[in-house]
Amino acid sequence: MAFPYMEAVVGFMILMYLLETYLDLRQHAALKLPTLPKTLEGVISQEKFEKSRGYSLDKSNFHFVHEFVTILMDSAILFFGVLPWFWKKSGELLVLAGINAENEILHTLAFLAGIMIWSQITDLPFSLYSTFVIEARHGFNKQTVWLFFRDMFKGIFLSAIIGPPIVASIIIIVHKGGPYLAIYLWAFTFVLSLVMMTLYPTLIAPLFNKFTALPEGELREKIESLAASLKFPLKKLFVVDGSTRSSHSNAYMYGFFKNKRIVLYDTLIQQCKNDEEIVAVIAHELGHWKLNHTMYSFIAVQILTFLQFGGYTLVRNSSDLFRSFGFDAQPVLIGLIIFQHTVIPLQHLVSFGLNLVSRSFEFQADAFAKRLGYAAALRAGLVKLQEENLSAMNTDPWYSAYHYSHPPLVERLAALDEPSKKVD
Repeated sequence: MAFPYMEAVVGFMILMYLLETYLDLRQHAALKLPTLPKTLEGVISQEKFEKSRGYSLDKSNFHFVHEFVTILMDSAILFFGVLPWFWKKSGELLVLAGINAENEILHTLAFLAGIMIWSQITDLPFSLYSTFVIEARHGFNKQTVWLFFRDMFKGIFLSAIIGPPIVASIIIIVHKGGPYLAIYLWAFTFVLSLVMMTLYPTLIAPLFNKFTALPEGELREKIESLAASLKFPLKKLFVVDGSTRSSHSNAYMYGFFKNKRIVLYDTLIQQCKNDEEIVAVIAHELGHWKLNHTMYSFIAVQILTFLQFGGYTLVRNSSDLFRSFGFDAQPVLIGLIIFQHTVIPLQHLVSFGLNLVSRSFEFQADAFAKRLGYAAALRAGLVKLQEENLSAMNTDPWYSAYHYSHPPLVERLAALDEPSKKVD
């Protein structure tokens, strides 16, 4: 008797849903606490705390509904054989259109097109409610309905342009890869990631946002001086019009080798009281670069990707695995989808481990900024970002340990006061 792979996957999905719902309930209880953590008393205003509490509870209630609907749909899709049915119907549609359904690449693209349409339809109500009800209610949403749908259709168009050559390449590699398949797949995704990291900020991101050079002035001079002191190869310094969509704020950097760029959200500039707070936030980001966090993370992702492809090559010809999910044939894309479902337990463990490492990196970058003399400014900047983004002030320790890639504000402020205890 063949092993019931599909039933095991659905069972584990439900178990993980129950575990994460338990953690969500713990976090929901923490969000309902009527007082600030002692560390934040006198630091965060009561008005901001009440606003943050309301925003976080609204998002939490929405999350419960969204996750419940998601697990119902995902479990039903697997349990009732929707995927093999959809694969069959996409082939029949090709035949009706006079296209050879035996061509795996065309069949796969038709299947993916249907999946994308289904995903857009089922996710749309949640996206609309999140953007135009929750985010608008708490003063964050700046999008119009027109801008929302324009962005959505731009994303669909880009997927239709970029997706087919990638899918076709993967199918060809799997059929031609032979014993070195895992290496070829990894090499392809490695090159693809480099290409996308190059193209996204220069060609794709500008389709959605406007990037302008940070004007000459004291802020620009301070950032350029800081970058030069650390030998950071800063080539361009941009401001992005994040305020056209949301009043949330952020900053990030990107680029390869000697061609680095820093991007500030216009909302960050508007919200911080002085330039020193913004420079302190940049000092934190440069700490990630100086301490090689980005490189370590990239290497870790590449190793995990290679291991995943290695696992896929071991099971891709398992007819029992395909039959368990309702497939008689063994299409490449379906094999990848099934494999991703079967390694969900490992993915959760890996995600938890990466979050632990990420939080450690955040403490180290904060300590780096402090060593540069930005402790007070970074403290003020972190508090300001927490206030203006209405981030959760009270967090459950189990929930944050499982979900957060960044430490809660309380822990970061404590670490800034006593960095040696956190960094060492």
